[in-house]
Amino acid sequence: METQAFQKVYTKITNITKATIQLKAQGIGNEEMAIVNGRLGQVVKIFGDDVTLQIFSGTEGIPTNAEVVFLGRPPQLKVSDQLAGRFFNAYGQPIDGGPEVEGETRDIGSPSVNPVRRKQPSQLIATGIAGIDLNNSLVTGQKIPFFADPDQPYNQVMANVALRAEADKIILGGMGLSNDDYLFFKNVFDNAGALDRIVSFVNTTDNPPVERLLVPDMALTAAEYFAVDKNEKVLVLLTDMTLFADALSIVSNRMDQIPSKDSMPGSLYSDLARIYEKAVQFPEGGSITIIAVTTLSGGDITHAIPDNTGYITEGQLFLRRDTEIGKVIVDPFRSLSRLKQLVIGKQTRTDHPQVMNAAVRLFADAANARTKMENGFDLSDYDERTLEYAKAYSDKLLAIDVNVDTEAMLDISWGLFRNFFSKAEVGIKQEFVEKYWEEK
Repeated sequence: METQAFQKVYTKITNITKATIQLKAQGIGNEEMAIVNGRLGQVVKIFGDDVTLQIFSGTEGIPTNAEVVFLGRPPQLKVSDQLAGRFFNAYGQPIDGGPEVEGETRDIGSPSVNPVRRKQPSQLIATGIAGIDLNNSLVTGQKIPFFADPDQPYNQVMANVALRAEADKIILGGMGLSNDDYLFFKNVFDNAGALDRIVSFVNTTDNPPVERLLVPDMALTAAEYFAVDKNEKVLVLLTDMTLFADALSIVSNRMDQIPSKDSMPGSLYSDLARIYEKAVQFPEGGSITIIAVTTLSGGDITHAIPDNTGYITEGQLFLRRDTEIGKVIVDPFRSLSRLKQLVIGKQTRTDHPQVMNAAVRLFADAANARTKMENGFDLSDYDERTLEYAKAYSDKLLAIDVNVDTEAMLDISWGLFRNFFSKAEVGIKQEFVEKYWEEK
């Protein structure tokens, strides 16, 4: 970071915690960057002329007479078409050995789009994952999280979505990735020949956790360039928002703020909303769709992070391991896309809403049959068939390794209905039964 003339320089630090320093300074802006003893910091609190800075790499070894140089600006990213196919760190610097990006310098963390400039989302974003496209279709401009246990392969799901999604650009914001995860993403994108439409901002477990706080804003600044300047359909993948929230709590706890529920900062809701509300459909055709991962602690969705996330986002996609088939599925009972009715049966085949409802209803009947079986009750012939159907439905449609288009998903569903049930048991409108029941 280069310094310029007339920058504000201070040499008297009044307080140092593990993550922050405090000093008296005037004319400083919120979120302004500074260099403290050669380390990068950012203003997180201004009270009168008391200014608190978070130091990204920690404060160990910083003396009270260290030089503090304010840069007069928030963190920035250079945006241009050269971003495509590149990997950057949390500061927007290349980590893939390639050249610096040339382009226009933009401040990160700008406000979300004025509602007047927004349009009702109406474009389907197909992911090729039937548990999403069949039961919980996503729409451009939507914001939705995956809820998953830490041991589930959510990064593989994210990589699959990146490769299959029908979007012009995919922006990956990786927070607290292990080096294995980082190399996994890099290899998958490379081998699929998809790098030219993917931009990645990565903070690994080797980097200071506080740097994670910059990653979503970096990713969204790049997304805004492609969506606004280029009118492109942009999909932003953020993983893992639980580690982002943990980094927020590190800073707030070390500033001695009184923690809220689950030791999270009281500002958690607005900190998350500031990111998710960047999802938008523009009238001109550009859009930003956000899919994030929120890892759960022991499946607990009442924890402050998933709890707040659920209020902000438009549904959730719930991953769980199906013990019957030994695969991870998108759980149809606990997943919900609140915007799916804007596209199903309109941008997909007209039988989609009926097929979706029938398939899930029969899956629910299987769950009831399983309860009967576990409690020692006799099963009817119908119960037996629902159990067989549920296994096939999980394996052929809900499992995250299924990759087919919506047309094929509907045809597979009709095939399952035919195999296990009568027309009356499926309970779909006559016009669709006449058209689709017989094998093509």
